[in-house]
Amino acid sequence: MPELPDIAAYITALEKRVLAQPIQRVRLANVFLLRTVEPPLASVEGRKVRELRRIGKRIAIGVEGDLWLVLHLMIAGRLHWRAIGAKLGGRQNLAAFDFPHGSLVLTEAGAKRRASLHVVGSEADLRTIDPGGIEIFCSDLNAFRAALTKENRTLKRALTDPRLVSGIGNAYSDEILHAARMSPVSLTP
Repeated sequence: MPELPDIAAYITALEKRVLAQPIQRVRLANVFLLRTVEPPLASVEGRKVRELRRIGKRIAIGVEGDLWLVLHLMIAGRLHWRAIGAKLGGRQNLAAFDFPHGSLVLTEAGAKRRASLHVVGSEADLRTIDPGGIEIFCSDLNAFRAALTKENRTLKRALTDPRLVSGIGNAYSDEILHAARMSPVSLTP
């Protein structure tokens, strides 16, 4: 599952390709990917990308007019940069976002189709998607300690709870605990 470092890498790669570029067209191969109806998906077409940001394990693409596309890749979702007008054939291709210099294609392996796309119409609506966990690179030791000790649970569950810590999932929690030489089943103090 893409987690904080993976999402940050996606955003860095996307900035070079889509920032200040207009979304010419959005094509859905699977309508179940889209989880919102207002504002309509077509409302982002023709608008330039003005910002990219990470919200937990989601990628938020801000376009002119304070509209946001929010992609949650879940377990098996991936983004691929392809030639302009890339075809959406095949079971894995879920959507394509066409730009002047290429298409950003969202794929998902497997049959469960957990990836999602939300379109939100304001910064305030965008904040409602954020589970609220602390940003580990922007917090100090006291904030991190307070987040982990908010509830009595195992260290692993505390690290992977998006309401406590933003962007950390199963894989990176294991790496963090291994590096710290701590047991994942230890309880938070």
